[in-house]
Amino acid sequence: MAEGSEQTQMEMEEKEEREHFARVINSFKFYKMHSLKRLHLSKISFNTLSDQHKARLMGYMDNLETIQTCIIHNYEVIKLLLQDHQYMFLNKEECISEADFERVKKADCAPPTAEEMDKVKTTLKQIMRDWSEDGRAEREACYQPVMHAVLTRLGSRKPSEVKILVPGAGLGRLVFEFARLGYSCQGNEWSLHMLLASNFILNRCQERNSLVLYPWVHQYTNNLATKDQTRRCMFPDISPLQISPEADFSMVAGDFTKIYTEPNSWNAVVTVFFLDTAHNIIEYLETIYTILVPGGYLVNLGPLLYHWAGQVNELSIELSYEEVRKILLDIGFEIETNSTRNCLMVDLYIFVSN
Repeated sequence: MAEGSEQTQMEMEEKEEREHFARVINSFKFYKMHSLKRLHLSKISFNTLSDQHKARLMGYMDNLETIQTCIIHNYEVIKLLLQDHQYMFLNKEECISEADFERVKKADCAPPTAEEMDKVKTTLKQIMRDWSEDGRAEREACYQPVMHAVLTRLGSRKPSEVKILVPGAGLGRLVFEFARLGYSCQGNEWSLHMLLASNFILNRCQERNSLVLYPWVHQYTNNLATKDQTRRCMFPDISPLQISPEADFSMVAGDFTKIYTEPNSWNAVVTVFFLDTAHNIIEYLETIYTILVPGGYLVNLGPLLYHWAGQVNELSIELSYEEVRKILLDIGFEIETNSTRNCLMVDLYIFVSN
């Protein structure tokens, strides 16, 4: 009886996962309609102006037409991104079927939520940050310090013998950079929006700057120049094929604390803007300590803004750095570098497991 109940529970969880995946795909498919609907509001507002005011805005409607062209182009990129999505995690025999999409439609006739559509737009912006020349400065400000910290401490060892884990890997650029240096590196990501995009870039984009995206096209306010909204970026700024075929480089989908349970498995865990995504940061820190080899490093960069803070029906334990520091010591970490000036600052911390 208990075995049958467990099987039923597992089947329900698998069904929920497949339907969640279907909703994520649906949010990408809804991108053009959602974005053009927002654009239409600007057109309506312009048409309510007096002729005198319209005359002061020569070229305004032309710019809106350019925005529309950019949105449509972005959607063409999204269609490329979604090709073969149903085979990304599953065997072909177990692929996401049209029936899964139909169940989503029947369960919720409403279009994707505003939150779901924000994730689509965030994913497009993240492509710019992680995989374009335009995002280089922002990217290097985050990735260079943690890479330097790891190389300084583990650089004397043979790279292929050093195992590095990057939870919250996003679109996989930091994982890619470690793997390019020969390290055995694995990224972990929970967001299916991010995983779909990283899968596309790492496995389908072979040539440098082969694709164009307009990541700022949804930004209608606070633009310095009119053309800023329709500025393009090209990606990827480096061919993923530059990595050696023998490189031990992978991305894993799912909940960090549930997937990584094997003790003494990693020489370094590198977290960039990740620790404060936890519902309970203590659980993250305990998991990291468990999976690190003795003398392994947790290299962290990012603030303590706590992603779930203040959200109804969501667990969120919001600790000061003072409290986090105490927990780290209680768990067994040694604090090697502590450069923080304010818990809201983005600073580098390096912790060593005993």
